[in-house]
Amino acid sequence: MKKTALALSVIFIILTFIGAGYVLYNRGQVNAGYAIIPLVFALASIAFYRNRK
Repeated sequence: MKKTALALSVIFIILTFIGAGYVLYNRGQVNAGYAIIPLVFALASIAFYRNRK
């Protein structure tokens, strides 16, 4: 379960950076949720991983 949470954290962090790049590429004209939503899931996954340690 810990390894799954860690893997999900890494995936969501990568998606956060991709989303942030997409928002910056479009000069902020698209919704910032492309970066924020994966960030929230990444933080939740990291918190779950740290709780299980």
